Amino acid sequence: MKIRKAVLPVAGLGTRFMPATKVVPKELLPIGDIPVIQYIVEEAVKSGIEEIIFVISKEKELIREYFSQQPKLEKMLKERGKTELLKKILPIHKMAKFKYVYQDSPLGDGHAVLCAEKEVGNEPFLVLFGDDIVKNDVPVAKQLINHFKGESIMAVQKVPMKFVSSYGVIAPGKKNGRLYEVKGLVEKPDPKKAPSNLGIIGKYVCPPEIFKALKKSRASKDNEIRLIDGFIELSKTQKIWAYEIEGVRFDTGRPEGMLAAWKAYI
Repeated sequence: MKIRKAVLPVAGLGTRFMPATKVVPKELLPIGDIPVIQYIVEEAVKSGIEEIIFVISKEKELIREYFSQQPKLEKMLKERGKTELLKKILPIHKMAKFKYVYQDSPLGDGHAVLCAEKEVGNEPFLVLFGDDIVKNDVPVAKQLINHFKGESIMAVQKVPMKFVSSYGVIAPGKKNGRLYEVKGLVEKPDPKKAPSNLGIIGKYVCPPEIFKALKKSRASKDNEIRLIDGFIELSKTQKIWAYEIEGVRFDTGRPEGMLAAWKAYI
């Protein structure tokens, strides 16, 4: 089953990197000379994605600018003989078909996905959040797509038990290699009560039924709609799967993760 579209929710504030992110979206912070968000887009494209749907806020217009053609800049670089720089920027706006929808209020990652419903339509799609970069020959998005059979599949990774309270965690059922049937989902559990140490990272393949499930799921106490609650609702009518990823993951939403990514890629 071909997955053609990817939703990238990138409307968040990036408070861990303030004051830099007062002006520059955290997704545009660089690893070397390439911003984090380009690594995520490249992962999607290498996995067969043709259309990227960004969920942004009005404060994140720089992301839109980055993936748009810049004729004046291209002309200037050409006139100045900056051939190598020109070669780097010319392919960016051609990587995929880019679309943009707006999340006007920070109402949760599930709400961000809902904002893209019209653009996605009635087909399965990839969801990639803007923080997780995984270094591996086969992109994680491709790993998920290869195991997608029409029901939701999410990327998981074993994390130290003392850190599970920072993750959504699965209660695993039957296992086939790296593939798990998900018997339950818990958001940020107490380590003493966690059903496993398999933490969910920000990469999923979703069937279109996730939109209906998100609309039916109850908002959390802070009035946010969480994607994990959509999966919990969806699990009432179809199976949910998890795939333990192959590769080295970097959480670039944290300064220490960004530093580790610099060391790995540069």
